[in-house]
Amino acid sequence: MTIVSAQRRGSFLGVVDRHWRKNGYSLRAINNHADAPAMYAETKDGFVVSLIVADKGQVHFDVDSPCVQQSEVADPARQATAPLDPEAEVIPRPNIHSDFWSAETPEVGVTSSR
Repeated sequence: MTIVSAQRRGSFLGVVDRHWRKNGYSLRAINNHADAPAMYAETKDGFVVSLIVADKGQVHFDVDSPCVQQSEVADPARQATAPLDPEAEVIPRPNIHSDFWSAETPEVGVTSSR
């Protein structure tokens, strides 16, 4: 839920890209779209991972398993207890400010990975 500003999205994707490569992931595709950049990689054991930056800097990580069989899923045993705001948007938007990732200035002169 951290706001990743447009000015810092490239840096964020760079950090994730370096981490994935360091851990042996092979990059499958990169989408350099200015508003909705994305990266897709595959692990050595066949999992496909993706990072997508969507509306207002909402970052999504998804993982697809290489071998899953369809199975029945039981209904929840209890009702959810978290309060739901009836006026809230269907898709929550990022709302947590980070002095670094939410900054609206480009990252300059950083040499270490985060």
